[in-house]
Amino acid sequence: MSASTGLCDVQRRIDDVQRFLTSTLKVSNAHTMDFYTNDVWKRFIAVSPEDVLSALSSSGDRKMAPRIQHEGHSGTTFGFCNRTQRLVDPQQLLQGARAHSLPSLGLCQSREEFLQSIRRHQQQELLTEMGPELEPDDFMNSKKSHEVQSMSEVVAALAARCRVKQVIDLGSGKGYLSSFLSMQFGLQVFGIDSSSTNTRGAQERNRKLKKFSRMYQKQKKRTDAGRPASPQAVEEVSSGLAAVRVVSEEDQEREEETASTLAENFFSASALDVVETPRSPRVKLTDEERERRKKESLERKSQSSSSGSSSVFSPVTSHVTAQTKLQELVCDLEEAVMVGLHTCGDLAASTLRIFVAQAPVSAVCSVGCCYNLMSEEFDPDAQDGPQSVYGFPMSQYVRQHSWFCGRNARLSACLSLERVSHGQGIQMESLFYRAVLHVIIRDHYSPLRSKKRVGTIYSKSNSFVDYVRRALHRLELDHSKLSDREIQQYLDTYSPRRSEMDAFNMLKVTLAPCIEGLVLLDRLCYLKEQESVSFSSLVQLFDPLLSPRCYAVVGLKAPRVCDGHLDLS
Repeated sequence: MSASTGLCDVQRRIDDVQRFLTSTLKVSNAHTMDFYTNDVWKRFIAVSPEDVLSALSSSGDRKMAPRIQHEGHSGTTFGFCNRTQRLVDPQQLLQGARAHSLPSLGLCQSREEFLQSIRRHQQQELLTEMGPELEPDDFMNSKKSHEVQSMSEVVAALAARCRVKQVIDLGSGKGYLSSFLSMQFGLQVFGIDSSSTNTRGAQERNRKLKKFSRMYQKQKKRTDAGRPASPQAVEEVSSGLAAVRVVSEEDQEREEETASTLAENFFSASALDVVETPRSPRVKLTDEERERRKKESLERKSQSSSSGSSSVFSPVTSHVTAQTKLQELVCDLEEAVMVGLHTCGDLAASTLRIFVAQAPVSAVCSVGCCYNLMSEEFDPDAQDGPQSVYGFPMSQYVRQHSWFCGRNARLSACLSLERVSHGQGIQMESLFYRAVLHVIIRDHYSPLRSKKRVGTIYSKSNSFVDYVRRALHRLELDHSKLSDREIQQYLDTYSPRRSEMDAFNMLKVTLAPCIEGLVLLDRLCYLKEQESVSFSSLVQLFDPLLSPRCYAVVGLKAPRVCDGHLDLS
């Protein structure tokens, strides 16, 4: 990709992806929980599960180059019969899905390409105040370490390119990225998160990390000077590292638990199982709060001046929307780079809108996630009330077509084709159990409209009968009306049809990158529509096996803020 990729190029690719999804999105929006109660397979698929699974297996042969195909053989569009709207050619569908995913559209740069281009006219001395060489693997899990190292180098390069020393980290969470940017690259970082628990955790982790860094540097200087480190110094460094690791391991356990919950819920979107995550209320700052933050800002400046370093990480608790004024949160805000590492739902869109609207933000690097929490302006089934701004669509080009994906499709977009292809990510038996459970509830209980959740009980169940009893108990339904034999009969009846569900779920996984691609192309199109943005691009920052949400939307303001003459060809 080059900087010559313009608005029209992005719009053409959006047209291609929308045309593909118009024919295929019905698969992604199907309720997997209703798979048997609504006979989903017969409604959408006209071939056998074996035909679909065979096509999926053979699609791994990368020798066949993906092609943009609007129609296939007579009477079909992307494998679906034009008359019945059912899938008759799985191979054609899979070829279309590959052709309409980001890697095949030619609109995405690799991280290495982007760094090489942005540094072309940049002197290395601009990367000032490099801190001690830190090894993130020592105090983060492998996924977080990969993300932080990959993204921080890009953010530091953007800061150097725009000659700024401040970074605003929206949705900073536990503060991993913020701490690393501050300590490794000498940047002044303001981490803003809506959770006070996250803010306190980030402060504690940063304190321990700084202590460990000071001890490590002291020991390293002795070693470099040819003097062996004392046993006491070695013990201090080991203890400091252990303290940081303890906090990080606790975070990893919570992350894995959350990931497990999401994995079981991705295909199960209905009132029976999924409860929407409430959005945090917008926080309006009082005069007292503004004065307190101003005082804290002056204290940070004083501490920074006395230590002779501009390297500071300052966590702030606040809910951020597109209307948030950064000057109200950061009193000593100067020109800055704005970043977001896996910002959930609408926060990714808000990050880009703040970048466009507020002059102090010179550049942006945003990696979004949790598309299921993203609001859609034109979704007729949206559960939220009217909003002033929505997470999708952002661009005028997509908005003029009133395009929407739908809630189940957004859930599917969170899936990782790469991980599933390597045998990770989906508990197929858990999804099968859930769908059969729904048949039992239909047959023996009145229509259910409950806010109760089945939750992640599959891993705790020792059999299907045990699973059903646990689920009915969670839903506050009388499970004593069913004998073990009756419950087992349902499993025996539907087991021969499990391959239908496995094949259908794999089709959903295959379509996921196309839905995510449309969301990201819309965000890129939004930036290219702005006169104040001189450059914008999609950049693959991460290995998708380690970090499935691997694409960043990157933008730089016009030369008035940066130094102009940005040549990324």
